[in-house]
Amino acid sequence: MVRPFPPELERQRRQIEEVARQQGLDFFETIFEIVDFDELNQIAAYGGFPQRYPHWRFGMEYERLRKQHAYGLSKIYEMVINNDPCYAYLLADNEFVDQKTVMAHVYAHCDFFKNNVWFSKTNRKMMDGMANHATRVHRHIDREGFENVEKFLDLCLSLENLIDPYSPFMNRQEPVRKPQRPTLRQQVERAIRFPAKPYMDRYINPPDRLRAEREREEKAEEARRQAFPASPQRDLLSFLLRHAPLEDWQADILDIVRTEAYYFAPQAQTKIMNEGWATYWHSRMMTRYHLRADELITYADHHSGTLASGPGRINPYKLGLELFRDIEDRWNRGRFGKEYEECDSIERRRNWDTGLKQGLEKIFEVRRVHNDVTFIDEFLTPEFVDRHNLYQYRRDPATGRMVVVNRDFESIKRTMLFMLTNHGQPYVYVVDGNYANRGELYLAHKHIGIDLDIKYATECLANIQRLWRRPVHLQAKVKDEMLLFTATGDNVTQQKIRDDLPKPAHVNV
Repeated sequence: MVRPFPPELERQRRQIEEVARQQGLDFFETIFEIVDFDELNQIAAYGGFPQRYPHWRFGMEYERLRKQHAYGLSKIYEMVINNDPCYAYLLADNEFVDQKTVMAHVYAHCDFFKNNVWFSKTNRKMMDGMANHATRVHRHIDREGFENVEKFLDLCLSLENLIDPYSPFMNRQEPVRKPQRPTLRQQVERAIRFPAKPYMDRYINPPDRLRAEREREEKAEEARRQAFPASPQRDLLSFLLRHAPLEDWQADILDIVRTEAYYFAPQAQTKIMNEGWATYWHSRMMTRYHLRADELITYADHHSGTLASGPGRINPYKLGLELFRDIEDRWNRGRFGKEYEECDSIERRRNWDTGLKQGLEKIFEVRRVHNDVTFIDEFLTPEFVDRHNLYQYRRDPATGRMVVVNRDFESIKRTMLFMLTNHGQPYVYVVDGNYANRGELYLAHKHIGIDLDIKYATECLANIQRLWRRPVHLQAKVKDEMLLFTATGDNVTQQKIRDDLPKPAHVNV
């Protein structure tokens, strides 16, 4: 149901848009619509879009949001879509001050979508794209039946995180025409022959040794040349699209899931920055330009609720906002660079101010080029951690209170980066698409400190096998043991990797 935009709210929207542009924000045209809580929950359940293909998980998410709203556990104030034009939805029963805050917040989000490099490869017409995807899925339902399509969607959605979010920024595909390179024998000769003067060559490079090593190297090089894929691939969905024995409708659905996964990937990569940027600007614009005296208490109450956090819990709104403010303050006062870093006087560092006044320019630069991982890695400082008590906590069993167990900056920073890297998802690579020359698929998990969740991994492996239709293997390190999980039909087995097992095309990822 389309509701008319209230004239008073439209006047305020124009003022907020004008101020946002004067402040330096740059965004696509932004269209606001008023919806009730039920409509907003439906849109939120669809990932922010008013139309998606039918699937039970959207209904489950809607029911969760509806119950949270009904019992007063949470409230969605707005939704905004990365699109050109941007679409934003305001909750009809918001107070007027909340509507102003949300509109300022939305314009900052739209600025981030348009200008952050990690969103530069996303589809700016995804409203139309999602509607097109829904139409295609409905067409397959009409032809193949709802149950068949839904079961296949279940398989694909269980694997939607197995993409390479960096691939849009680089060409990882093999070139159409491979460049000329030395012959196999020339490569082998160069690899095994030691440099020697002519009169010493027969002693340094005995013919019998050369012959034996040449035969061994030729076999190894031929195996490398015939490796499939030519190098380990992280985008499993792309590999399955190109090589799995899928029917046309199945390939189309897998392509839809993969396309949408890449659209949403930058949002997961920039959650802290995006929310911090929007909160920074709505706070700045409301307190300086749009807040009336009679709205102050309501604004402060709702704003503080947005930023609420506790020991051992990271609030992306709070962390992002405070880091942007810290960067602005540091670059205004010149608190960076070699001279500042080498200063060992606590008092001098605390009062350091060169009058540089480049803070605003710096945060716009940060907004343009960073994601959450590089944002935290580059700008988190020991002083910031101490000031905001970003320590590691645990609950004291004797008192039931949260207590600090670690104040070491490097350890805290490393833990935060580990949580953000790949959004906590495992790194899985395709290392052999024709394992043991039997058409079997061999995957490998890159271990970066945490073992795989065995239950989740085996369920995903079984789903991959249903798409590949041949046995699928997963190499993974679990509790310091290298294991091989094998899915054949609904059965998943595991064994220790022994020397007598066939080696995949690429041993290391």
